[in-house]
Order: sequence, then structure tokens, then C-alpha cells
Amino acid sequence: MASRYFVLFYTMLLILLNTPLLAASNPDTMVSDIARAIERGSARDMAKFFGNNVDLSLPRAEGTFSKSQSEMILRDFFSRNRPRSFTIGHQDSMRDGSIYVIGTLTTRTGHTYRCYFLIKEVSQSHVLHHIQFELR
Repeated sequence: MASRYFVLFYTMLLILLNTPLLAASNPDTMVSDIARAIERGSARDMAKFFGNNVDLSLPRAEGTFSKSQSEMILRDFFSRNRPRSFTIGHQDSMRDGSIYVIGTLTTRTGHTYRCYFLIKEVSQSHVLHHIQFELR
């Protein structure tokens, strides 16, 4: 009887531990999670979706950076531009499985940025590949 409960507990534990991995590989869930991270100004939450390298195009930084560098650069951007709101204006898929999103970030100081990000399929999983904030 005890072994039956152990097997049931172990099975449920495996299911629960794998649920975040399944959600992270779902590109639609990624879009909403990334949008929420932008609205909160959370570079750490965005970094959960980075691949090994990220293309950034920000007012003070442009280029391809490692995951940790990208997180620090975004943290600096959000500290200078504390978000008030973020809205998605357009979202679409491409033939290669990539998804691009165009939105508007409004900061607490009243600045408005056009935001573009690209989620790319890499080795059968999706990663946040490109992020751009352009002052309007």
C-alpha cells in the first residue's frame, strides 16, 4: 500500500516539475509572459526566455550580447525608464516558426518607446532572440 502511494506521489511530482518547462516552450505563453515582464520592468523575468545570445537594440546599447550581459543591459534600461504600461499592437508568426511582436512601452516619465521582439525556434524550443526599444 505504501509503495502505491509512493509511485503516485512520484508521478505527480514529475508532472508538476515539468509543467513550467512545457509552458516555457509554448510560444503563445512566452509572448504574454514577456509582455508582462516588460510591463513590470523585470529583466530577470525576460532573461528566463533568452537563448545563449540575444540581439539588443536599445538607446544606449546595440549588438549581440550573452544572456547575462543582456539581462544587465535591460536592467539598466528599465532602471532609467520605469514602465507605466506596455501594450501589444501587433503579433504574427513567420514561416520558420518565429513570432514577432510589436508593442508600445510608456514610461513613468512620459516617454514612449516602440518595442519589437522576436521569438525564434532553436533546437525545437523557442527563445527570445531579439529585443528592440526605439524612442518615439
